[in-house]
Amino acid sequence: MTKQSSLPPLRAIAASALVLVLSGCATFSQDGGLDSVSALTKERTGQDVRLPKATGNADPAREELARLMKSPLSADDAVRIALLNNRGLRASLAGLGVAEADLVQAGRMSNPSFSFSRMSGGGETEIERSVMFDLVGLVTIPIRRDIEARRFEGAKLVAALDAVNLAADTRKAWFTAVAASQSARYADQVREAAQASAELAQRMARVGNLSALDQAREQAFSAEATAQLARARHNATAAREQLARLMGVWGEHTAFQLPERLPDLPAAPREAANIESLAMEQRLDVRLSRLDTESTARALGLTKATGFINVLDAGYANTSKSGSPRENGYEVELVLPIFDWGGARVAKAQSLYMQAVHRTAHTATVARSQVREAYSAYRTTYDLSKQYRDEVVPLQKKISEETLLRYNGMLASVFELLADARTQVTGVNAAIQAQRDYWLAETDLQAAINGSGGASVSLGASSAAEAAPEH
Repeated sequence: MTKQSSLPPLRAIAASALVLVLSGCATFSQDGGLDSVSALTKERTGQDVRLPKATGNADPAREELARLMKSPLSADDAVRIALLNNRGLRASLAGLGVAEADLVQAGRMSNPSFSFSRMSGGGETEIERSVMFDLVGLVTIPIRRDIEARRFEGAKLVAALDAVNLAADTRKAWFTAVAASQSARYADQVREAAQASAELAQRMARVGNLSALDQAREQAFSAEATAQLARARHNATAAREQLARLMGVWGEHTAFQLPERLPDLPAAPREAANIESLAMEQRLDVRLSRLDTESTARALGLTKATGFINVLDAGYANTSKSGSPRENGYEVELVLPIFDWGGARVAKAQSLYMQAVHRTAHTATVARSQVREAYSAYRTTYDLSKQYRDEVVPLQKKISEETLLRYNGMLASVFELLADARTQVTGVNAAIQAQRDYWLAETDLQAAINGSGGASVSLGASSAAEAAPEH
């Protein structure tokens, strides 16, 4: 509908300028949200997040990467490289720009629309012009900006969650790669012992001092040890490549060095204390779920506000006729809620809100369960690894020494001595696996407290007797 009045064009222009000034306040931030992501990640992993420069030779990130590659990598070094170099993480960080662009767009008013019409007839020409502005969009800018600001915060949490999960996966891959390398070396020792035993058995069989059955057993054990070494070497290669993928390295950087052994166990395990409440405060997925619920509630308020009047445009208009002075006025366009009163949109928003509430409660329940399970695995693997270190391996060493004394006293055969050596090496290999399981469980516990939950751990039986082939 249109009402004609004597509104001066100057006043309309001033009003339009005011609208443009108000809508131009939204701008992009200097860091694009990266500083917040870096702070969240550093708080949980001890490592910040930085992006290498697109151009330029003096790049601290690339220089740090080159420096780390020159020496054997620690677990922290591997995490550092992954946070600097993993392209999947960079893709996640690029999502910050998308969310911030939506935030800036929400703070800007929609562009005005201009209409023009010209009609001629009977020797007269009538021209109508109008400029329309979205008044509802202008009024709801603060609400929409608040909603998009929450979504931008959610994007930061998602990026930080990806960084924390990448750090945890990289640490686990590092422990797995080092343990696999150790196991491969011990498997090589088992093969050497088996080959020596098979060669000795062959010589004794030639002179009639060993039965064909015993000789076949020694040869079978040697063949099995060779097969186990091949599997161990492949497992070491696969674990190393998994670590390389997470660090995002290729080419000459894949020749990185790893330590020869896993880190020692800590003097004492951490106590359970308040890990559940700590997880509720620290876990990023819980914080993200709460933020999603708040954003949904805010969006529900916007839906209620615009459910009845969802389009309201107003603007300046003028009409020109041949032989008549120009007529100025204003025009208001309103969508009448005859067929759609907005009830369906409000009902949908309410359902989405309840969905978000229940999802948040479920996330918190799962988080509490995961942290309890992770601590159980952590404490169990610590006790098992300590038992191997303090009891199993020393006892096997003592048995080996006693067997050597019996052999020197002509009370034990050389085959008993070789079999005992194989058992000792296999026991040390089982101790390596137990130590690896501890560090994996420790990483999962940290992920359960700080990130989105560690992997479910099921501990199987592992002992020297089970790990060694029958002989």
